[in-house]
Amino acid sequence: MSETGSIVRVAAIGDIHCHKNAQGLFRPLFENASDFADVIVLCGDLTDYGLPTEAHVLVEELSVASNLPIVAVLGNHDYESGHEAEVRQILVDAGLIVLDGEAVVVQGIGFAGVKGFAGGFGRGTLAPWGERAVKSFVQESIDEAMKLESALARLRTESRIAVLHYAPIRATVENEPLEIFPFLGCSRLEDPLTRYPVTAVVHGHAHNGTHKGQTAGGSPVYNVALPLLRRTYPDRPPFLILEVPGVVSNETDREPKSASTASA
Repeated sequence: MSETGSIVRVAAIGDIHCHKNAQGLFRPLFENASDFADVIVLCGDLTDYGLPTEAHVLVEELSVASNLPIVAVLGNHDYESGHEAEVRQILVDAGLIVLDGEAVVVQGIGFAGVKGFAGGFGRGTLAPWGERAVKSFVQESIDEAMKLESALARLRTESRIAVLHYAPIRATVENEPLEIFPFLGCSRLEDPLTRYPVTAVVHGHAHNGTHKGQTAGGSPVYNVALPLLRRTYPDRPPFLILEVPGVVSNETDREPKSASTASA
């Protein structure tokens, strides 16, 4: 039985970095998230080296939350070994919704997801000028931004969440060393979010960044990298709960008591 116009609780977390010896390490985290949430969102770097063996371990860890829909994007670590297609397929076969320029509606909420890419922010954004290698690097960030825009354009839901790995704004990478800012995200990812405003943006990648910022258009942006959440909320479970208008089954209504909660 579903209740239209109810609040859906979305548990967002990134940068799990599941390794081949992580059996049992993340089960309590996902079990806790399933107690608080109606949907789980994973913001990339799901594995440590992008190995299929790591993906299989992650699937086992996630099995404690198999009663919930899980939406995910891959991160740069998931590409490290060149097996990203196999990693994605393992996750999809386990029932995860893995987005790469696609959009999906879950519990009445529209999700648009891409990995994103680097390139810098504001006036420091790298321009496609000079060597071919520079132009190829910039083109990758442009392609990711275009995929995000295409996904957002397909959504017609009242509530929309953009799921990324790289940061779309500078504010949520603050506290990282200034020298690595250009490798943590790109302002090109913010452009689609300005043209197609969203209820919230969640991303990871910047482990030492800042938890919350906003786009130029005012959409809240949350850095949900696991190491950052552990430091920001040492006395709470390390995931962010977004409370978003949607459609939730009455059987899965939950009342979060200690997780970090944001109303979107």
